[in-house]
Amino acid sequence: MHLSFKFRAPRGRPSQSVSPAIALALPPRLFCLAVFILICILGLGPADSASSAGHGPFAEAMRAKVAAAQAADYMVCQGELVCGIAELPRFYALREYRPAWQAADRSFSPATDLLRHIERAVEHGLNPQAYHLEAIRRLLDQDQIEQASGRTLDTSLAVDLDFLLTDAFLLIASHLRAGRVNPETLHAEWVVQMDPEVDIAQLLERAIETGRIGEALDGFSPPHPDYGSLRNALAYYRTLTADGEWPQLPEKSTWDRWQTGEIADLLRERLDRSGDLPHPPHKSETDTDLELYEGLRRFQARHGLEVDGRMGPQTLQALNVPLRERIRQIELNLERWRWLPQDLGARHIWVNVPHFTLSAVENGLSVLDMRVVVGRHYRRTPVFSSLMDHLVFNPDWNIPNRIAVQDILPKARKDPGHMRRQKIRVFESWNRNAAELDPDEIDWSQVSPGNFRYRLMKDPGPHNDLGRIKFMFPNTFSVYLHDTPSKSLFERSMRGFSSGCIRIEKPLELAVYVLKDSPEWSREAVTAAIDAGRLRTVRLKQKIPVHLVYMTAGVDAEGRVEFRQDIYQRDAALDRALRQKPPRRP
Repeated sequence: MHLSFKFRAPRGRPSQSVSPAIALALPPRLFCLAVFILICILGLGPADSASSAGHGPFAEAMRAKVAAAQAADYMVCQGELVCGIAELPRFYALREYRPAWQAADRSFSPATDLLRHIERAVEHGLNPQAYHLEAIRRLLDQDQIEQASGRTLDTSLAVDLDFLLTDAFLLIASHLRAGRVNPETLHAEWVVQMDPEVDIAQLLERAIETGRIGEALDGFSPPHPDYGSLRNALAYYRTLTADGEWPQLPEKSTWDRWQTGEIADLLRERLDRSGDLPHPPHKSETDTDLELYEGLRRFQARHGLEVDGRMGPQTLQALNVPLRERIRQIELNLERWRWLPQDLGARHIWVNVPHFTLSAVENGLSVLDMRVVVGRHYRRTPVFSSLMDHLVFNPDWNIPNRIAVQDILPKARKDPGHMRRQKIRVFESWNRNAAELDPDEIDWSQVSPGNFRYRLMKDPGPHNDLGRIKFMFPNTFSVYLHDTPSKSLFERSMRGFSSGCIRIEKPLELAVYVLKDSPEWSREAVTAAIDAGRLRTVRLKQKIPVHLVYMTAGVDAEGRVEFRQDIYQRDAALDRALRQKPPRRP
């Protein structure tokens, strides 16, 4: 995702001049009086004329600091490293080194709105200290003291404050718009779709001119309703900390319905703290047991566990995740939302890998939901956005070389008949006209990953690992959605079994959905194309955005906060990156 910091010259008064003829015709005293009257008429005080011409103490101090920064290739203001050193000099040069944040009375009152928004960065899961908060507070307090005494802030301090305020705005705006961390530097299989360039500096200048600093910053936040819901969840979970951490259940403890005693009491307290018990509470002893059973099932559903109303090892582990870690998990996923495109598409397909789910979304509402199987930990499903442009009925499968070598070859070496039983065709090479070989005539015990040259293929049919339909959207990972003959895997709560592609639970329903712009492709027509058993490619009339995302926390349609296991251990890497303290010196 790319952010552009373009700058334009501010609207200023045209320069004024005094005619040389008047200067020669008037005596010196009258000339000075005439100049004074002219200045008063034009509204040019000494500070205004100096600043608009690029002169005066402030402009000279700023010009000198910029020159020193450009020579050293860094700038420090009040011990804070200014991150926008590549852009700020040009911005202020185009302003003729006029202050950006000083009001007409020389105070920095326009900065108070920015300061409030920096303090509110915590609502987005961001650290306010990353935006020069303490240094800005200190200088603004000093400015108020000087104003109360009828003085103005020392020029060098005023220059530093102006730089820090501008840098803070550019930083927090870019972080709200695109995230603080670039995910591609953390995960090789994470690709961010670039939004159109955003001219943050131009928006800053417009905000300064109109006095709408806060409104401008709000406009950089992700516009997605789910982002707002997750922000609300963060605020709610922070209120839970008023009562301290929720209770931890003893290691290896279990609970089943009708069980009473200390474990049941602790479990009830834990579920009550997280809002999972039914309200109002039940009255009778039998109802109280039912209440705990229902509460545990609700908890399991929110955490993507097997919903059986029993406290086994996985449920116990989820119950004992500390409250502070759940809060951090929400903050991490707010950052992931900021990596997503601003426009997901009025109609799009959303696959959340840790949730093992797919949703077809129209105008913000899910119209089709299904379970999916995603990549194993060592063959992780990548994260990216693309456009679905076609689907294939009864696809064949040219087995990727990595899968052939790592998965199929070891089985063939142990069992020479494996290829034939699995209906795998073997070709001499990947050349277009390579000859087909009889797998039974190959001594697989002599074939190793180093000398494996064959192309393996499966014909269309019910035995094909891709099932009867695959859905294609161009990407560098060769990942797609597809049917599967292994339907039983959808019953598992944890569904990381594939080699990277996404197996979907309802391929027929998804095919009907993506082809709904084509009247000729009714449900009956789609079924007939599948039953024909022939490979057939169908282009979509309208390409559909597909977003493969990785969210371990979110809010469902009923407003319940959901958490999922970090199946690829990506939360820890992101947490470390976000906790890096902003630099204070080069």
